[in-house]
Amino acid sequence: MTADIVQGAATPQIVDRQTWSRARDALLAREKAHTREGDAIAAARRRLPMTLVPPVTVQGPGGETSLVDVFEGRRQLIVYYHMWHDGQPWENQCEGCTFATCHMDMLDYLHARDVTYAVFCEGTYAESAPFPEFMGYRFPWYSARDADPVLLDGRGFGMIACYLRDDADQVYETYWTTDRGVEALTTSYHALDLTVYGRQERWEDSPEGWPRIDGHQWRVDGRPTAQWSRPGVAPTGSAVSCCAGH
Repeated sequence: MTADIVQGAATPQIVDRQTWSRARDALLAREKAHTREGDAIAAARRRLPMTLVPPVTVQGPGGETSLVDVFEGRRQLIVYYHMWHDGQPWENQCEGCTFATCHMDMLDYLHARDVTYAVFCEGTYAESAPFPEFMGYRFPWYSARDADPVLLDGRGFGMIACYLRDDADQVYETYWTTDRGVEALTTSYHALDLTVYGRQERWEDSPEGWPRIDGHQWRVDGRPTAQWSRPGVAPTGSAVSCCAGH
């Protein structure tokens, strides 16, 4: 699903190449400072202490699965905690969690650094397991519904947590983040931030006349945007549901 949302929109001021280069160089200095500060924060993140996670299981394709087994033999684990609306069709599932997780298609670089990526869903495994199949996800999917309070510890779904496994198969939590911290997964946002019109969302500080999307930032025509490219999704106005049989 696409929309011509920039037709007739305002554009930046037109200047000669020399003037443009000076403005770009001034911004580049700020970008480099931002990169160095990000590197410093990442260095501090690597120096955080860690905390032991008691033994806990999640539900997967093989039934109860220990957190250690979710690592799939690797040393590190990144988990996205996916919200779930019980009994709802695919188009009514969390658009924010869909937006975050749909970006995680290429896992080779994580695996090359001894990192497993997995999703822990709020719903039951029986109900939610067909969803990643519909979405075409290639990462492992589990239900963490019965794993609270050990894993969530008072936090909510819609977060990222990172874990480390030691030589004795003890698991430790090393980091977690939520809200805009989850943008670490969303490469589309990082790419859009490079463009002149940005994300086109209402909260952004953009010049007057810049295009803004209508409606929800992660939905198009009533369903999470990423679902429109999935096989079997009916066009707008059709009575056929993509969730038939689920």
